[in-house]
Amino acid sequence: MSFVEKFQLNLINFFKKGDWIIFFCFFTLMIFGLVTMSTYDAGNSIFWRQLLLIGISVFLFFVFSFIDMRFLKNSYLVVALYTFLVIVLGLIFVFGYISKGGARWFNFGSFFIGPSEPMKLVLIILLAKFFSKRHVAIANVKNIIISLIYLAIPVMLVVLQPDLSTAIILCMIWFGMVLVSGLSKKHIIIFFVAGLILAILGWNFFLHSYQKKRILTFIKPAQDLRGSGWNAYQSIIAVGSGGVFGKGIGYGTQSRLGFLPEHETDFIFASFLEEWGMFGGLLVFLLFSILIFNLSQKSMKANSNFEALFIMGVSIWFIVQASMNIGMNIGVVPVTGVPLPFMSHGGSHLLFESIALGMCVGMSRYGRVAHLSKLKNEFLGLE
Repeated sequence: MSFVEKFQLNLINFFKKGDWIIFFCFFTLMIFGLVTMSTYDAGNSIFWRQLLLIGISVFLFFVFSFIDMRFLKNSYLVVALYTFLVIVLGLIFVFGYISKGGARWFNFGSFFIGPSEPMKLVLIILLAKFFSKRHVAIANVKNIIISLIYLAIPVMLVVLQPDLSTAIILCMIWFGMVLVSGLSKKHIIIFFVAGLILAILGWNFFLHSYQKKRILTFIKPAQDLRGSGWNAYQSIIAVGSGGVFGKGIGYGTQSRLGFLPEHETDFIFASFLEEWGMFGGLLVFLLFSILIFNLSQKSMKANSNFEALFIMGVSIWFIVQASMNIGMNIGVVPVTGVPLPFMSHGGSHLLFESIALGMCVGMSRYGRVAHLSKLKNEFLGLE
């Protein structure tokens, strides 16, 4: 089969299998974020940079959606990817760009790449590979401990950056994938108790003072409105002032006048709701819901345990990260530096979220390949 025929086959499958719905959802979310950024960036530098990133992300989505991902079942390749990223996470302490007291990115001029974003994806691949072979023996504590070691290494490196929010996301990805692999109730209780103990130890020995302030501010938001509570307070004002239909595109005062910090990244949802209102918020929820639903459908129809677990892992990643960001924006969880998938400004998260989606779409194309002419006739309704 020639390259042109393969491309036609993939394109027909893209529409036939409903993958265009996934593309529509994530592309619309990116446009929502882009439009919001354009309303408060006077020089439009952020807007044009984000537009370029969206173009690259769309390209990567289609590239990875047309690749047969079964090569990832090679254990040596997966371990090599994981080891490489662990080394890169270590190198960031030497060569990383220091900002706001932490080293989380590599500086490449106009772009900053954070290795924690590809680590989320590679951890999902590693856990999907590991649990796909051991899903029957998930009750064996040894298998759970081994998976915990895979998790602990990047988590420790990320915490040292310090980046507690990414560490939490990695832990939630692991826990979610363990659950869908068939974890027993007994082990769930054990992990809950262990998590509680770790939380107590973390509060007393590991959390920085600014991290404790964020949690205390969440519990008592009015105690330090001009200090640690400023971001959360301004975010709630922005969300509430949007009303039902918002102030209109370009009329968000909290972001445009500089009251709301990080309005293009961590608080993009609050900026969006100020201009689009509750109606816009419901649109975002709807798009994320459709996206996750379609991924769940693909997971249930997957060709093997590896594909099913990988797609579920990506779904868990998006659910956890979106929930943390939106919850932070509306004041129901403590403020953490978590971008909203597809909407927040930034290169690392946007590129690797698009790659992950493309891989999920690519994994749904396995099975017996029909002749191109037959697929064309089916697609056109001639058979």
